[in-house]
Amino acid sequence: MQWDIVTSLDDYAWRSDISKIEILNDKQFVEYTKEGYATTFTITAMEPLTCWEFDMENENMKGHWTGVFAAKGDTTEVDFTEDVVAKKVLMKPFVKRYLKKQQALYIGDLKRRVNLVL
Repeated sequence: MQWDIVTSLDDYAWRSDISKIEILNDKQFVEYTKEGYATTFTITAMEPLTCWEFDMENENMKGHWTGVFAAKGDTTEVDFTEDVVAKKVLMKPFVKRYLKKQQALYIGDLKRRVNLVL
């Protein structure tokens, strides 16, 4: 099921951008890119099979991510939304482009892992 894949902090091998995930507690985890760059996530809402939300922060940005899931027959429709701001003035022009690239990579990886209707 797509919900289990997206919300698993143990099964992330399908993610081409992540080298490891460190679970801090039941509400926080840290994702490390292949380059070793860390982003801390704090889960703010979890409604099984429906919604998963978290705050995220690293040295360059902070923001909020929302994932909404809806069953559509044998598939799952997802809507992932990020609201992020750059922490550094020099990063502001690049944040939107970076997020679009990261979201496209994530969705591409996820599509390869499951059959989704986006």
